[in-house]
Amino acid sequence: MGLDLRICPACGELAERPVVTGAVVACAKCGHEWPFRKLPLFALTGPSGAGKSTMGPLLAERFGGDVVVLDQDVLWIDALRDAVTSFRSVWLRMAAMLHQNGRPVVLCGTVAPPEFEPLPERAFFSDIHYLALVGSPASLRARLRARPVWREWDEERIDEMLEFNDWLRKSAPALGVDVFDTTDVSRVETADHVERWIRARLPR
Repeated sequence: MGLDLRICPACGELAERPVVTGAVVACAKCGHEWPFRKLPLFALTGPSGAGKSTMGPLLAERFGGDVVVLDQDVLWIDALRDAVTSFRSVWLRMAAMLHQNGRPVVLCGTVAPPEFEPLPERAFFSDIHYLALVGSPASLRARLRARPVWREWDEERIDEMLEFNDWLRKSAPALGVDVFDTTDVSRVETADHVERWIRARLPR
């Protein structure tokens, strides 16, 4: 069995839209079926400045190998910036590959359910759980203004991120996204909350 679940291990056909029933993939060309590990994906989302990247190292230390914690920005490269849908698909394929090692993935990055749920690769996960870290507009603006110059956070880009923060707060209940406000909360308290949230949803 290969790690890329889109590729049939029998005939080598690449499926752009995998045929998945439960935890079994079927090849549309030759009919071969093979099982895979279908685990939940944890999406730690929210606007920039709310604390997602800060959580990555803290969670990796706390979970000690029970889950794999990744930052989606590591693949935010020129080849994918102009193709956001492909960027999301690549991450889902990567997470599904890692799941074949038996460890769920926690993906830290700005994403919302409408960007993951319609993708063909969504079929590789039992669930995608979303937790959004948000903040007050004033706190987010201050944090983003304080970032290094190379991050290129001008006022226009900050305003766009604040709009996303506001949209996420309002839309979260309808989208099935849990929300945690980090405005007046320490890093440790935030990590405590995120850890509890993940552990409560890990497969038994």
